[in-house]
Amino acid sequence: MTLKEITSDKIFTYSNLLSFFRILLAFPIIVLLDRIHTDDINRYYVVAIFFLVFLTDIGDGYLARKLNQVTEFGKIIDPLADKILAIIIITKLYFLGEISTFLLLVIIIRDVLIFIAGVLLSIKIKRVLPSNLLGKATIFTIGLYLILLVLNIQMLAGIVNILYYLVIILSFVSLLGYALRAYETIKWQKNESN
Repeated sequence: MTLKEITSDKIFTYSNLLSFFRILLAFPIIVLLDRIHTDDINRYYVVAIFFLVFLTDIGDGYLARKLNQVTEFGKIIDPLADKILAIIIITKLYFLGEISTFLLLVIIIRDVLIFIAGVLLSIKIKRVLPSNLLGKATIFTIGLYLILLVLNIQMLAGIVNILYYLVIILSFVSLLGYALRAYETIKWQKNESN
């Protein structure tokens, strides 16, 4: 299937609806994050929604495969939902003084570069490459870091610091991994067309 073949029946699948729902979860997270400094119970509500986000992320992939609903649009909306959520949450935490400017820039620049490169690559090869394991590991690590950061449990401060550096390292490594994958895909396509 090519990008031109994306139709409404390929957009509104159960798995894609879960990805749309995941994006909508950003709104209650933003509202609750505004209140984490005034009432600690809001921290737990935010973490509960984070787990719901995680479940929808697992669920959409499972449903796509189980119901044979893997679509080109799904390959776009699933990682895009992750990127939108990560950027919204990280930006909000930055304005609340919870994360550094450096981490904010690393995550946003990584996600924007991967998104733009993905769009350009999709136009060039006429299909969408699915997310890879390294990208998923990076998003998982960012999510774990955010959960522990929001919980603000002092005895886990050392783990939060380790995760901070791990997020930065994985962000750079996954960006490099996506660049190499794009290069190899373009090279493979040129060899196939010759």
